[in-house]
Amino acid sequence: MLFNSYIFIFIFLPIALLGWYFLNYKKAYQAAKYFLAGMSLWFYGYFNLYYLAIIVVSILGNYLLSYLMKFSKTKTTAHIGLIAGLLFNLGFLFYFKYYDFFFENINAVFHTGFNLKHILLPLGISFFTFQQISFIVDRCLGRAEHYSFANYITFVTFFPQLIAGPIVLYKEMIPQFEDISNRSFNGNNFSRGIVLFTIGLSKKVLLADVLALPVNYGFEQTAFLDTPSTLLVILAYTFQIYFDFSGYSDMAMGLGKMFNIELPVNFNSPYKACSVKELWQRWHITLSRFFIQYVYIPLGGSRKGKFRTIFNTFMVFFLSGLWHGANWTYVAWGTMQGLLVIWDNLGIVGIKGSNDKVPAKLYIPRWLGWFFTFTFFNLSLFFFRSSSMADAFQMFKNIFAFKETGYIFKIAAMLDIPEFYMIKQVINLANPALLSYAYLALLILLLMISAFIISRKNALQIVNEHPFNTKLCFSVIILFVWCIISFSQVSTFIYFNF
Repeated sequence: MLFNSYIFIFIFLPIALLGWYFLNYKKAYQAAKYFLAGMSLWFYGYFNLYYLAIIVVSILGNYLLSYLMKFSKTKTTAHIGLIAGLLFNLGFLFYFKYYDFFFENINAVFHTGFNLKHILLPLGISFFTFQQISFIVDRCLGRAEHYSFANYITFVTFFPQLIAGPIVLYKEMIPQFEDISNRSFNGNNFSRGIVLFTIGLSKKVLLADVLALPVNYGFEQTAFLDTPSTLLVILAYTFQIYFDFSGYSDMAMGLGKMFNIELPVNFNSPYKACSVKELWQRWHITLSRFFIQYVYIPLGGSRKGKFRTIFNTFMVFFLSGLWHGANWTYVAWGTMQGLLVIWDNLGIVGIKGSNDKVPAKLYIPRWLGWFFTFTFFNLSLFFFRSSSMADAFQMFKNIFAFKETGYIFKIAAMLDIPEFYMIKQVINLANPALLSYAYLALLILLLMISAFIISRKNALQIVNEHPFNTKLCFSVIILFVWCIISFSQVSTFIYFNF
């Protein structure tokens, strides 16, 4: 089920909220948790019951292992449990997400004939698998207790963060579900949740989905793009992926607040970063947290010398790239990010006024650091968005070909959106030859608006710093109604595929 759908907003969400608060009002606290878990499973299995079976098996397998760890008396049995937990979860993830990728490459390298299964990728499997890995690892290491099944299933399935994060930890979620003070309706939290949800919905529906029109067309026509059209397409995608993913995260946090549950921040104005290292402290924060806690630190972190630190950093980003998808394009993207972060850590070039503790040999102004960071991140997205390495390299060739064929007008013409209908009709009546220039002006205006928005305060800052007054309420209503009207253009969230 999509957040940006009529069934979610007008049927699912009201039922979930009413049922949750009614059962808690009646002090049926266990029933309320099972009700919320049941609604979350409905949310997850709405499009495909096959998805529902997969997540239930994953939950039951991990919970059974957690229960068996109650009888662990020695370090040896704890280590056996840890290995079993990792094999179960990573094997689960490998089968559904990487099986075809692995054997396709085995066939290509060794000329074997393994059959590919073409397995349908379950929604958000990487998110709920990592969520459970964090629990089972801490459980086997004695850092987590065995919780009731009601607590565990509610923690894993809580629908706002189930499909595309943020990746939550048991120790920040289960205590909130156990806290009786969170079970009563809180008007302040609810109003802030509505504002956050609406801002996120606007990012998705009014910006990300509109920018997706020229982006999708551009990446389908890589061989025909010239330099200007390639630059505009990748810039549009840079804004699209941010508004899409941060919009989902805003909606998730907003929904959490409606239930008096605080979800962790996943984005903190990443495009304001002046280094790639800083960008990854602001982008998909909970994924970075997971890899630091469960990969980087266990590998030795920065405690075993410079070379080992470089290797550990590289492995984090290599695995992060692979986490995003079973394609060499994601591996290339992760590798590029890792090399850029390693460059920052070497301290060759630093940013004036930064809080980085690593001394640098050369310092550059913040605006120049921002320019390089934003540019390199844009370029890395050629790998992230392209369907193959050949298409990604073609996009690089397009930029450095320095040719102009007028293809930019075909890209801009994809913005044939309802909001532009009246202007389009007027231009057609007055001078039809100007229509292609009008579409181009619209695309450039949309990119300028996007740039302006990301340069301002983010959604959470707006909610925390502005009271829910008449002006804000009026703005929220306008945005919400505009989004509802625009649902006919609904597209899925980018990170649903991960």
